[in-house]
Amino acid sequence: MLDVANCIVKFRELPSQYITADVSAFSTALANIPIAVYWTIRCVVACASQIARLRGLQGDEHPLSTSEAWEISALVHKVSNIHNHLRDKLDACHKHIDDKRHMEAYQMLLELFMTSHSDNMKVLKALIYARDNQNPLFHGATHRRVDIDVFKDTHVLLLISNLDISHDELEVLEDIYRESLKKRPGIQYEIVWLPIIDQSDPWMESSQKLFENHRARMPWYTRHDPLRSPSPEDGAVITFIKKEWHYGRKPILVVLGPRGQVVCQNALHMMWIWKDEAFPFTTSREEDLWKEATWKLDLLVDGIDPRISEWIAAGKIICLYGGDDIEWIQRFTTIAKKVAESAGISLEMVYVGKSNPKELVHTNIKTIIEDELSHHLKGLTSIWYFWVRIESMLYSKIRLGQTVEKDPTMREILKMLSFNNSHEGWALLSKGSEEITKAKGDLFLTCLRQYNQWEVHVRQKGFLQALKDHLLQIHPPHHCNQFELLVAAGMIPETLVCSECGRKMEKFFVYRCCDV
Repeated sequence: MLDVANCIVKFRELPSQYITADVSAFSTALANIPIAVYWTIRCVVACASQIARLRGLQGDEHPLSTSEAWEISALVHKVSNIHNHLRDKLDACHKHIDDKRHMEAYQMLLELFMTSHSDNMKVLKALIYARDNQNPLFHGATHRRVDIDVFKDTHVLLLISNLDISHDELEVLEDIYRESLKKRPGIQYEIVWLPIIDQSDPWMESSQKLFENHRARMPWYTRHDPLRSPSPEDGAVITFIKKEWHYGRKPILVVLGPRGQVVCQNALHMMWIWKDEAFPFTTSREEDLWKEATWKLDLLVDGIDPRISEWIAAGKIICLYGGDDIEWIQRFTTIAKKVAESAGISLEMVYVGKSNPKELVHTNIKTIIEDELSHHLKGLTSIWYFWVRIESMLYSKIRLGQTVEKDPTMREILKMLSFNNSHEGWALLSKGSEEITKAKGDLFLTCLRQYNQWEVHVRQKGFLQALKDHLLQIHPPHHCNQFELLVAAGMIPETLVCSECGRKMEKFFVYRCCDV
């Protein structure tokens, strides 16, 4: 009875600005409240009557007759059903109110980002706020909570991800950030991590620990509490990020300008390619960087391994090779060394693996070290970064509206990605900053095995040109590619053409988990 009474009171306390009589659950509840009151009163009267009778019992008198007991039981059952019904309607009303608040907060965010501001404080406060009335940011460098005004009038990079952000991504981004601090003590931007916990991700004690571990290692700022869907305010921010900034489950890096305007919806690809040289991460800056770039080895490796940068500067012949076929790797490195010795050249070979699967690449590196086959990129993170940069180059080109037909660099990027997607080996050679010569594994092996056929041209043309000419001679007439692209912020193009034959490529969907 008290539960029913409390339920009725709660209906009367619902905020009228979010709930009206035209809401089905609310109108149904209002219609049933008189019935609930009637049966509650009947129950009270019946109980009062029985209490009075119990007080007047004498000796061996039986407290309740069968009919009276049945009446009490029926009333209890009736009132219980009424309570369950009202509680369901109350829950539905609360959901309706939460949805209205969610939509109201979402609309507020939309209007906020469509409005011009004198600084970035309003925008940032709408995204980053504390539930406990304390400073909403955690600073990784000092491990202190700070106020949001540390971002006033500066570029803010919102790193948005769930708790599954990879070790590779964090390690590389940390290196870039720390390198930026060294090069430019008055750093031109700040990074803040906005972790998102979706409804599909249950929040457990292990989730809290993982969040705190990530937060503790990050040298930049973090929203003190993750954004979590059950909260209407957090839910609105999450909805906004998903709809307006096309966030899926992969990290994005949204750049906000000093006045809170969105400069770039995802600058992560620019960051991977150009690091802080991409600042302020505008489209025009991205276009300028591509105008300055040429498809040479220094663009491909860009300081990932300092040894390669030194060899480029020294004008050495460098061979990058990859794949996961250890037998091909052993055959290729053996014959490449023999050809280099015969040609009288110094050849530096570096294994760059492939982006997946990591375990096989790790095993290959062990064999390469034990058998002293060649150099290799230091660590699996460096290998991941090598390939994610190339993939980012493609996304960058797509974002800028470039096509394979018109952009030679884009063709080269696609060829590299096709190498990564193949189980075969592959190799490329370059001297210093000269043009890159590359081919798939079997073709390269055949070319090296036929060294005696083009050896005569080495003195006249140079080793790389003679190698390139022979590769062109033995290149099969139809030699097409395939590769996989990660769906990132809606940047998968409707069509792509093959970098070899120029035909439109077919599009397939692949579902893959982790490194499988």
